Amino acid sequence: MHKKSYLLTEFFLFFIALPASLALDYAIWLKAGLVVLGLIYILVVLKRTLHISLKVNKGMNWKAFWKRLAIMFVVIALTTTAFVWFTEPKALFYVPRTNIPLLLGILFIYTFLSVWPQEVIYRTFFFERYGSLFKSKPLFVFVNAIVFSLAHIFFKSTLVTILTFIGGILFGLTYLKYRSTTLVSIEHALYGNWLYAVGLGQMLAFPGMEGPA
Repeated sequence: MHKKSYLLTEFFLFFIALPASLALDYAIWLKAGLVVLGLIYILVVLKRTLHISLKVNKGMNWKAFWKRLAIMFVVIALTTTAFVWFTEPKALFYVPRTNIPLLLGILFIYTFLSVWPQEVIYRTFFFERYGSLFKSKPLFVFVNAIVFSLAHIFFKSTLVTILTFIGGILFGLTYLKYRSTTLVSIEHALYGNWLYAVGLGQMLAFPGMEGPA
């Protein structure tokens, strides 16, 4: 099969068909199995075909990264705090106020078992694998945000769709700027964990938000 045709088929299966199928009603073990098999395939391609290392790049401009991250985090923190305050004030910082052990456990699990695999798939693999298919950087980032949002369609929430699209834009730009899975994972983990802590965990299917409902 021609390389471009193969890449397009691969793109469709991994970034459209599989995520869309997760919104359908079939066995959870089968869904998990498909996702794990997909991740294994991606890791193999990254290692053997693309020769991509997931280690922290030497000479990384950490100062510029932290400065950019701090500015964005302040904007996101203020915006989401105001949103929760006006829409569901009882949920504001509910888990940090009521269950610190749960908060710490979720932060650890989410960071390492959710964020890191997502960034390997949706940033490292996506941008290193499909660069030849996109001549326009803005279009490349836009498509990445679309498929990242599609990956969360099983939540069946308009707000989740919007937030993950915005997140996809931010994470895509970060990856293209630094070419680092580690840095974009730090950014993703910070924003995602903040959404849980501030009181938006229920929409993302995190536990512990039953109380304020």
